[in-house]
Amino acid sequence: MSITIGLLREQQSSETRVATTPAEIKKLSKFGITFWVEHQAGVAAGFTDQQYLDQDAAIVDRDKVLEADILLVLRLPSTEDLERIKPGALLIGLLEPFANLSQFTLLASRGVNAISVELIPRISRAQSMDALSSQANIAGYRAVIEALHHYGRFVPLMMTAAGTARPAKIVVLGVGVAGLQAIATARRLGGQVEAFDVRPETREQVLSLGARFIDIDLEEQGSGEGGYARELSDQAKQRQQSELVSRLQQADIIITTALIPGKPAPVLVTEEAVKGMRAGSVIVDMAAANGGNCPLSEPDKVVTRHGVVLIGETNLPGLLPADASNFYGRNLSNLLELLLSTDESGATQIGLDLEDEIIDGCLLVFEGKLRH
Repeated sequence: MSITIGLLREQQSSETRVATTPAEIKKLSKFGITFWVEHQAGVAAGFTDQQYLDQDAAIVDRDKVLEADILLVLRLPSTEDLERIKPGALLIGLLEPFANLSQFTLLASRGVNAISVELIPRISRAQSMDALSSQANIAGYRAVIEALHHYGRFVPLMMTAAGTARPAKIVVLGVGVAGLQAIATARRLGGQVEAFDVRPETREQVLSLGARFIDIDLEEQGSGEGGYARELSDQAKQRQQSELVSRLQQADIIITTALIPGKPAPVLVTEEAVKGMRAGSVIVDMAAANGGNCPLSEPDKVVTRHGVVLIGETNLPGLLPADASNFYGRNLSNLLELLLSTDESGATQIGLDLEDEIIDGCLLVFEGKLRH
């Protein structure tokens, strides 16, 4: 009997993406896999049931999908769904490993294995599987678009017979994948862009995109493991906030992307800074789901505080669901090509080789145990 891969329809009302696309099912067909796709799983992303049927997938109900050998998701399913996954199955998705301990304990008790793709190591061999980066790239782009939607002025320098509009001053805080894309997008649209990050090695990347780097001497190293930032000392945090205030108060648009794995988001834009900004300025807080880089932002809301518009959208990739699903689906296909193999008889097997650095890093639940 062939291996079955199930594709669940995401249940969160704000989630428009789908974990794999018809094109990726076609790519994996070489393994002789049977695909079970929940009815209308991809409709919000622009992929119809017929498109999946055209790739020989079966359209079934949710109960049937939950019986699959491998389940592909974007977000961790509900507890009710987790209790219906069969023992020995493999769940793969953006499972938010720092926030869902009780659910992972449940999976372990039922013998369900789980891969959290956030934990895929950032090494060269794993770049094609790095879903965090692919989705952050989209989020950085969309953050700029959202900012411009709420900003009531021109972004580029505009010289007309009726007068001249100066270019918008845009500050990007956090120079990871999302921050770099935000810088590049804002520059392409003609903004004057500055950026800051606690990791000094990002300075060259900012300059290469034609933006200015905000230099602050924190008197300590802000670089952590795996290319991420680490949490600063209280003294460095205070120095960072005080040095940023004057810069931020001159900004028309601020985009914050700073996150520390497993920690609340660092506060970079204080209420004092917001009070000093011009009315009509905009802040896009991409860390709103983790407490926010600005304490005034609210998750999944657009609010105005002290005359400044704060955008707390927590699923920016979901605002571009077709491309976000294409990228994410390709990430999972590349991961599956690592996990799947064909034996001498032609049968497909699932291999969870803990000697492989990628599998070892992202396999969160295995054979009844939490591994990390």
